[in-house]
Amino acid sequence: MKRPARRFAGLGLMAGVLVVAACTSGSGEQPAADPSASTAALDRFYAQKLEWRACNDDFATSKREAEVLAKAPAECGWLTVPLDYADPGGEAAAVAVLRVKARGKAQGSLLLNSGGPGGSGVLFGVAVGTLLPESRITERFDLIGFDPRGVGATKPAADCYSEKGTTRGDKVFPLVAQNAPLTEEDTRAVLDRCAAGSGGAKALTQMGTRTTARDMDVLRAALGEEKLTFLGQSYGTRLGTAYAEQFPQRVRAMVLDGGFDPRQGTVERRLLAYGGFQQAFTAMAAACAKDATCPLGTDPKAWTSKFQAIVQPLLDRPVPAGDRKLTFDDALGGVINGLYDPAKWPTVVGGLEQVRQGRGDKLLELLAENEGGEADTVVNGNQTEAAFAINCMDEQRLTPQDVIRLRTETYELAPFMNPGNDLAEGARDACEFWPAQPTLGIPYGQNIAGLPKTLVVSITGDPTAPHKGSISLAETLDSALLTVKGEGHTIVSSGANKCVDTIASDYLVDLKLPATMPTCTK
Repeated sequence: MKRPARRFAGLGLMAGVLVVAACTSGSGEQPAADPSASTAALDRFYAQKLEWRACNDDFATSKREAEVLAKAPAECGWLTVPLDYADPGGEAAAVAVLRVKARGKAQGSLLLNSGGPGGSGVLFGVAVGTLLPESRITERFDLIGFDPRGVGATKPAADCYSEKGTTRGDKVFPLVAQNAPLTEEDTRAVLDRCAAGSGGAKALTQMGTRTTARDMDVLRAALGEEKLTFLGQSYGTRLGTAYAEQFPQRVRAMVLDGGFDPRQGTVERRLLAYGGFQQAFTAMAAACAKDATCPLGTDPKAWTSKFQAIVQPLLDRPVPAGDRKLTFDDALGGVINGLYDPAKWPTVVGGLEQVRQGRGDKLLELLAENEGGEADTVVNGNQTEAAFAINCMDEQRLTPQDVIRLRTETYELAPFMNPGNDLAEGARDACEFWPAQPTLGIPYGQNIAGLPKTLVVSITGDPTAPHKGSISLAETLDSALLTVKGEGHTIVSSGANKCVDTIASDYLVDLKLPATMPTCTK
């Protein structure tokens, strides 16, 4: 997850539902026309009040997170929600929630989602408070971070790793999963592991975006808010759109930063993102080429072949990285994570030079940042597993032909990512045996009636959520669009751009937008 602190928005690239809008105004009410549960059955969830307490180890999923929470000026609580909204009298789930109080007099709560899917919302609440110390946003709003379904401390959480507790050697979980040749045994085994570790097959079917959007509405009520004020980044724009579609008249204000295009199918969206990574790779290589010692050389026509010459040998001969080995997928994942932020491009270059010398420590460190861990503790938190589970309930199922097309067109658009292996080998969807079909519905967020004005923010050189997708999102929601010239992924929570902060703050605090929207520069 693009900014001076830990990246919180993940890549989200691993791996028709009837929706009825709410038309009520009370903060403790629920959608009266919801076909999946009676109003009375949900009363106990909407009527609850959060009990705030110290953010102890119950809200952390790693030693690193525990250390952050122990020092944070924050308090935490548990939100009780139905495991399945179609069965509100059945099992319950517990959503981890964090609050950082406003620096001044609070006018309400600002719900946050950092992206991913799978990113820790609890930690993101801490990060936003740290990165926006002088913003009107943190002055006027209590910041509310929460771990979505399947994520982090929320229970049940996605747990799919093998007995060794690592993704190493697991073909289902590479960052760019379509590289991996999968067998039926592979995909059945990952379902069995996920179900066994995550509270059963039914729990897996409730980890999709639509269910989390419903949790957000219960959280809104538990916070005492009549309407929702929301900041969603990257995948958080999908979550915000899903909420707006289900509860349009419950929205007060919504900033969607680094937008997912709700009109695009799974293959098209991933191809758009991979094309964005190729553009970021080219920009990084051009910056590197200003130095004659650049490991990619100085000839633009040779940058891709030079890169492949460095990383493709890792397919057969991984190199040492601490007490681990850097594989091709690890190296590609580390490079892609570095491409999010121009400030990390020198680290990518240094990592490639290091691989040439037979070591992989730097690229493994970049990979670990995205997975939420340290270089020597790659499995730290459950972002990879949660992303997989959420995408299995959101994204369209792919046929073998779809996977071959995705692989082929990916390497046409982003040749630097090409592993050079057989594109047809093991072409299958890793979610093929998931216990339920996807529930998001693509396209989603279409023709929403009664939605107030929202704000989409987009960087022109965003590598994973290209500007084109944000334009489409803004058109779909009839949102205002703030364009930011530059490179990088998401910007509102960074505190690094006065132009962006002023417009976002005025909108969130006062519901005011410029009569003529300017273009900011990063």
